[in-house]
Amino acid sequence: MTTTKHATEAAQALRGLEDSRSAVRLRAALAVGTTPDPRFVDKLVQRCATEPDFFVRDMLTWALTRHPAAMTLPVLLREVHSECTQARSQALHTLSKIGDRRAWPALTRALLSDPDDDVARSAWRAAVVLVPDGEESDLAAALVTQLGRGERETQLSLSRALVALGDTVVPALEAAATVADLRVRAHAIATRRLLRDPDAGFGLAIEEAKRVVALGGPGQEGR
Repeated sequence: MTTTKHATEAAQALRGLEDSRSAVRLRAALAVGTTPDPRFVDKLVQRCATEPDFFVRDMLTWALTRHPAAMTLPVLLREVHSECTQARSQALHTLSKIGDRRAWPALTRALLSDPDDDVARSAWRAAVVLVPDGEESDLAAALVTQLGRGERETQLSLSRALVALGDTVVPALEAAATVADLRVRAHAIATRRLLRDPDAGFGLAIEEAKRVVALGGPGQEGR
């Protein structure tokens, strides 16, 4: 009887993930995460690719973290190669929350430079969580190639990722602060400021960096 009841509740929860009402989907994702079951994994990952509500997606990710990594990693690692940008982004976000470094090889240069900003930001956040000890410098070298990219939100995400790597990023930032591309130089200088003072506001740091670059500064100020 207990097994039958559990199966019925599982079926109801899975149906709830498809409900047109976001509140119902949120409760369903919570229920799935509260009572993990291997039968939920594929459905949770599939729903991540199409779920329009941010809070529901976050709950889906939480539900996935409640399942053993041995069950979730293979599905998520396939998803990072999906043609669907939301599928890639959410899979990467979930991998960063699981934090299992066996996922590190999936963080390729292609993903770190994905043309979709949401995917790239998720890849940057996942990379700094999953990077193995001793490979931080290589990751920093890959991340600095994205300096100057996108609007403020994207630039701030990249700066935060670089700052999270600590002093290992300094040589790469120093080099980027002297390149010809003024947008890249300003972003590198602003990131270097944040590295020295993590509490500094990114907006002020980037505006100050732009002034330095506009005045022809060599990118060595304030060292």
